[in-house]
Amino acid sequence: MKTSLLLLSAASSLAFAADPALTIYNGGYAVVREMFPVELKAGLTEVAFAGVTSALEADTVLLRDLAGKAEFRILEQSYRNDPVTQSMLLSMFEGKSLEFVQREANKPDRNIIGKVVRSGYRRGQHDDQPIIEVDGKLQFSWPGEPRFPSLGGDTILKPTLSWQLQSATAGKFEAEVAYVSKGFTWEASYNLVAAEKGDTLDMIGWITMENVSGMGFPGAKIKLMAGDVQRAPEPAAGGIGGGLGVGRTAAMAAPVVTEKSFDEFHLYTLANPVTLRDNETKQVEFVRATGVKAERIYVFEGRNNTRRGAAGKVQVYREFRNTEANRLGLALPKGKVRFYSQDGDRQLEFVGENTIDHTPKGELIRVLTGNSFDLVGERRQVNQTEDGANRVATQTIEVKLRNRKTEPVVIHVREHATRGGNWTLTSQSQPHEKKDATTFEFAVSLQPNEEKVVTYTIRNTW
Repeated sequence: MKTSLLLLSAASSLAFAADPALTIYNGGYAVVREMFPVELKAGLTEVAFAGVTSALEADTVLLRDLAGKAEFRILEQSYRNDPVTQSMLLSMFEGKSLEFVQREANKPDRNIIGKVVRSGYRRGQHDDQPIIEVDGKLQFSWPGEPRFPSLGGDTILKPTLSWQLQSATAGKFEAEVAYVSKGFTWEASYNLVAAEKGDTLDMIGWITMENVSGMGFPGAKIKLMAGDVQRAPEPAAGGIGGGLGVGRTAAMAAPVVTEKSFDEFHLYTLANPVTLRDNETKQVEFVRATGVKAERIYVFEGRNNTRRGAAGKVQVYREFRNTEANRLGLALPKGKVRFYSQDGDRQLEFVGENTIDHTPKGELIRVLTGNSFDLVGERRQVNQTEDGANRVATQTIEVKLRNRKTEPVVIHVREHATRGGNWTLTSQSQPHEKKDATTFEFAVSLQPNEEKVVTYTIRNTW
């Protein structure tokens, strides 16, 4: 059987990699897709594609003809991730002598023979210092630029995928190679800018992508998958798995919108190609909105402030609806939210940050930004009785609130029925709102420099 060999040169690999596609996931990995030409011979054809990532998961590789016309089977697939480097080559000559070229300014080059006692090469780690013996003396550096003999044709310059393809007929087609690779991350972050007064703000959302896969991607078409995609646990050890070859298959339709629901997740497509180099972090703006209504909410959690005589903290939240009516309405991936406020001179000041989870359209977002400086709450238990025989307990609680601001505020006093069983408020200084089975709130309005006291008696039965 006649065998033909198709090897992509470094120049060809770069040309084919000029239009790669990446789908990056929250979990620290990506699906990489690239196109390259394949010429099949009748019988056995060996094909190699150089320039894949060094973090490729070999058992995820997919080779296929998108047009669905080429008929072939994959007999064998190999992934090599031992590209030739100078320090790696040096390790192949430990215990042997090599020629080194020593170059000095204003002097002719000089050839030196040195014995490689230790190369210092450590695969996947930082190299140690080499030890070279020259004229019977040891030195911890190379005496010059090493000159290596030829190693033959079984060397690679980049991580490489290769296949043995079986085909009944000859033909040419554009092959797509796709695989899962570690070494990619992306996350969203949001900068929210508000005036010193008022309840509206502007939002700018950024996508931050990082590539440490060992491979750069110029002009890549990038999609970002948001959501919690389940992956099987990795085995403790294992070899290269078999690839999947597909002959007659339908082409996948490319998404044509910026953001869309995809399966049980959300898919974001960047409008313009992005060059993502190896060891590069890149940011792309993906959402911009102005005039977003974001109410400021003040909450006093009474049970967190029970020290006798101690002034408690009043928490500050910003709350807004993710709707088109509120100038948003885009599914927002999880990420960090940073709040800035404009001073009177329009200078921005950082006033807090927190995180949000994946948030669908239409949902309410409430973000804790910090504690208020000028709002104070104090909580104390005034009275308590317990009748174990009849399984009844009562507590009387007093909450003092003070507003030292120059404008009126509403503080939500959040309380909890912690004794279990059934509970009722037998007395209260003002109406409450029940939030869930054990939580209730009092909305207390305070004018500037006003103090108010909220009291209630709770009765528990069990």
